[in-house]
Amino acid sequence: MSRILIVEDEMAIAELEKDYLELSGFEVDIENTGDQGLERALNEDFDLIILDLMLPGLDGFEICKSIRSAKNIPIFMVSAKKEDIDKIRGLGMGADDYITKPFSPSELVARVKAHLARYERLIGESVRENEIIEIRGIKIDKTARRVYVNSEEKNFTTKEFDLLTFLAENPNRVYTKEELFQEIWDMDSIGDIATVTVHIKKIREKIEFNTSKPQYIETIWGVGYRFKV
Repeated sequence: MSRILIVEDEMAIAELEKDYLELSGFEVDIENTGDQGLERALNEDFDLIILDLMLPGLDGFEICKSIRSAKNIPIFMVSAKKEDIDKIRGLGMGADDYITKPFSPSELVARVKAHLARYERLIGESVRENEIIEIRGIKIDKTARRVYVNSEEKNFTTKEFDLLTFLAENPNRVYTKEELFQEIWDMDSIGDIATVTVHIKKIREKIEFNTSKPQYIETIWGVGYRFKV
């Protein structure tokens, strides 16, 4: 359940906002002064702040600036002022949205949901870890499509990367040239399977310490290749 802090000195408006938001499944707290609102916003875990512009003590601009310097959560600014300069100033302080009183509570809820959904997507993207394969000094970053051998990055062509990744993801299994050709080049084995041999040779030159005695990609004579773990 997302947690929302409303910082609003007009209790009738604050309670109306709270009622609509709680009906939509949010957990809502209210503060009536700028000082107390800022303290709670900085020291507690809220998912979104609804911030009135004109407040006793600190005004909404200063609160917004202080919150934004410490947290990236959505800040929704509410004001009775209709001047564009206030909207511009509020957005410039780091507010994510601005709505002018009087407003429809259902519109407020819709905007809150939209900003929370967008924030959750951004957070999810930022914390998502790259998919990594690590085997005895070789690091294959599938997400970034980069390969490191003993921490040194090696340049791979698209098919070289795909072939190395496929073998590393299926270790200790022997694949024929025909199978690899069909898997990586997505073509029938009637094609030129000699390209598999060429690509294996190029990959070995980049990952093996001694290509005459490969430690990673082994040749299984008469059959094909195997990535050894």
